[in-house]
Amino acid sequence: MNGSSIIATIRTSTMRTPAAIMKHVESFHFRCFLLTKPFSSFPSSLPIDPEPPDHDLPLLLHSILSKPNWQKHPSLPKLLPSISPSHVHSLFSLNPYLLPQTALDFSYWISQKPTFKHSVYSYSALLNILVAYKFFGPADKIRLAMIKSSASIHESRFVFELLMEMNKNEQLHSCFKLSLRSYNFLLMSLSKFLMIDEMKSVYSEMLNNRVSPNIFTWNTMVNGYCKIGNVVEAQRYVTKIVQAGLNPDTFTYTSLILGHCRNKDVDSAFRIFRMMPSKGCRRNEVSYTNLIHGLCEAERVDEAIKLFEAMGEDFCYPTVRTYTVIIFGLCETGRKSEGIKLFKEMSQKGCEPNAHTYTVIIDSLCKDNKVDEAREMVGRMLGKGLVPSVVTYNALIDGYCKHGAMEAALEVLGTMESNNCFPNERTYNELIAGFCKKNLHKAMAFLDKMLELKLVPNVVTYNSLIHGQCKMGQLDNAFRLLEMMKENGLVPDQWTYSVLIDSLCKVDRIEEARNLFDSLKEKSLKANEVIYTALIDGYCKVGKIEDANYLLDRMINQGCLPNSCTYNAIIDGLCNMKNMKEALSTVKKMAGMGVKPTVDTYTIFIKWMLKEGDFDHAHGNLDQLISSGCQPDVLTYTAFIRAYCGSGRLKEAEDMMIRMKEEGVFPDSLTYTLLLDAYGCLGLMHSAFDVLKCMFDAGCEPSHHTYSILFKYLLKDRGTKDDSPAVNLVSNGMLFDHADVWKSMEFDTALELFEKMRQHGCVPNANTYGKLIIGLCKVGRFVVVQKLFDHMRDQGISPGEDAYNSLLNCFCELGMYDNAMIVVDLMIKSSQLPHLDSYRQLICGLYDQGDKEKVDTLFANLLRCGYSSDEVAWKILIDGLLKKGLADRCSELLSIMEKMGCQLHPNTYSLLIEGIDGA
Repeated sequence: MNGSSIIATIRTSTMRTPAAIMKHVESFHFRCFLLTKPFSSFPSSLPIDPEPPDHDLPLLLHSILSKPNWQKHPSLPKLLPSISPSHVHSLFSLNPYLLPQTALDFSYWISQKPTFKHSVYSYSALLNILVAYKFFGPADKIRLAMIKSSASIHESRFVFELLMEMNKNEQLHSCFKLSLRSYNFLLMSLSKFLMIDEMKSVYSEMLNNRVSPNIFTWNTMVNGYCKIGNVVEAQRYVTKIVQAGLNPDTFTYTSLILGHCRNKDVDSAFRIFRMMPSKGCRRNEVSYTNLIHGLCEAERVDEAIKLFEAMGEDFCYPTVRTYTVIIFGLCETGRKSEGIKLFKEMSQKGCEPNAHTYTVIIDSLCKDNKVDEAREMVGRMLGKGLVPSVVTYNALIDGYCKHGAMEAALEVLGTMESNNCFPNERTYNELIAGFCKKNLHKAMAFLDKMLELKLVPNVVTYNSLIHGQCKMGQLDNAFRLLEMMKENGLVPDQWTYSVLIDSLCKVDRIEEARNLFDSLKEKSLKANEVIYTALIDGYCKVGKIEDANYLLDRMINQGCLPNSCTYNAIIDGLCNMKNMKEALSTVKKMAGMGVKPTVDTYTIFIKWMLKEGDFDHAHGNLDQLISSGCQPDVLTYTAFIRAYCGSGRLKEAEDMMIRMKEEGVFPDSLTYTLLLDAYGCLGLMHSAFDVLKCMFDAGCEPSHHTYSILFKYLLKDRGTKDDSPAVNLVSNGMLFDHADVWKSMEFDTALELFEKMRQHGCVPNANTYGKLIIGLCKVGRFVVVQKLFDHMRDQGISPGEDAYNSLLNCFCELGMYDNAMIVVDLMIKSSQLPHLDSYRQLICGLYDQGDKEKVDTLFANLLRCGYSSDEVAWKILIDGLLKKGLADRCSELLSIMEKMGCQLHPNTYSLLIEGIDGA
């Protein structure tokens, strides 16, 4: 099949044409809009149902209801567990001529069953039948039941639009207009979901229809405006209460207290609270709780506690919400032990915690790095018959994600879904942020999952993914996400651009970073200190200090104050250029701007002094750092350890390691590796392995550089020939090429390492094998790697994703595509995701060999693994096939994606079509 015919085929496909896609989306939204306004023809169709009803069940129910004594029909008991509100909605919608009394009786009968609860949509369909047959009395009751059953903003809006449409119908207006009671309940429903504009419309319609509001109406309006902090507008309705000759009551004043608290004006809320008794209004539990909540939000927790303790003076008793508010306030202000103590006291005082109270404690434990305790708390919650909400599960998922425990986070997600608690946007944002640190492909796949579930990704979603792509060096993908974000109607913020500018600078694409920075003005986006600092640091890294200083001046002139990171970037750049005079002058400028030197500032100077061998001045700076109130960090101590190890002063290096541990600063992999190398250089291999043991005990994973250093000295001890590059470089201490060591290493050297590790109490684990495999793969030693894989399996250790991907990349680089396909198969069977860069190399290599059938099979299997469809298209079709000029092959694989139901973003699709047309 030639390229032109493929392109012609592509263009006939509706799915592939961006314009057609957009037209389809628009028509879909239009249909949904029509479905939310059913009155004119009474279809009352459900807008979007996550589980479309079984079409046979409504038909069967209609058949049963058509018979006399349908309640005794033998099929009903069997059908009952399967009947959902969606089925009832379909039954009534598809049969508008069903006898109204039968419909009403069935509706009442099914509602008595403990497993069934009507939805606004099932009520609306019944309402249509009753109104059509002029059963206005029962219809009024169903109308009220429908209003009360609104459980979300979408349902409330559906009810609002339906009732407004009905009320405008001239045929019904005189006999089925909204009563004062109906208006009031509708206002309450809208107020619950902060639908203020809709409340205004309802209130105006009341007046237009000459329905006189009562105090309940005005209080609901007051409460609605107070919920959003609009006390000025709320006061207008308080005035209407007074003008009607009525007195504001407890509800009125309690709402005003809430409004002032929402405005962060707690003092005004307090004035109203104190005034209530003089107005003849009793303060109730809600009045107290609203004010206590406001005080807690203003971090005036002690005042909140005093008020909490004074509730008894008004014969009020704390409710579960009062306790929850206080506990939340204590936890948020760092007084978690007091919060947990109060949580335990609740039950003793006869007030059992509810799901929200537990959620506050669970969230607090997660933020305090006590995720396992938080999970136990969820178990206790379930044991008390309380149902965790999506907020509860999100707190737990976020806790695991922040600790990188992604398997545990996914386990919580599974529990959540099995308990019929549906994830929301925040759930997926937390998972995406977590996987961006561990597995970017899975993070991207969750974006597809969100869209599949009709959840709308927001700026936070895209920022996490853009940051993840940038961190992995995938800048092209990051900019593609930026375009997707904009096309979805989202406005990138300062964080979006700061990440992109910083990432461009890190790969020396300074001019592109500057162009992006300059474009912010036309985007009406003001650069903040993070964006300025990213670009200033970029200029400093390439030695363009003048450009950096120009930006610093511009930053200050535009009222954007530099922070310590900004000045540290310039100081570091000046130190790297050995311009100490100017660096010290910058410290003075920094102080003049009211910015104090940080531990990073001191560490920059310390590192430079140590590099110059000036230990005395370096120690002087360390003392000055401590006396300034700063705590040296791992980078500060590691700078000293590096310098001491490099100059053979091992005793001082050991003392510095002891000192940092005493100060509660944990050494990282580099710190340990430097000390280990120093021992090895002096022939003290026993001590070197003791350091490795310390790393294992501290939970600090050795890097492949750590292991290459151990191999370096093992090779020396084994008496490797003098002309071996690994041994020749031993005498130079830390100055050696790690690649030479891996090239010299054989499988028996690895076995020797494992034995010595065991002798020192370091049992080789998956990380050990993985790091060795990574090091060997970098130099193409796949024969040794294969033996390591076999040995690993013999030890009952499963290879990690990084190890597999290193081997896969190695085979692809060497053109060993059959071996690469075996690795891919092993990874997929163990539920691991091969990197798409390796897939791209493999697919392009197989095409070069003419193995089209293998590519088709491989690509189809890839699409079943749960990758993001857009990411597959970017990395394999665009960056792979189109860049190699293989437009025909690109079209073929695009066809496979479509046949397998992959949905591409219109922006991605446009890039593909442009690439194919261009080729």
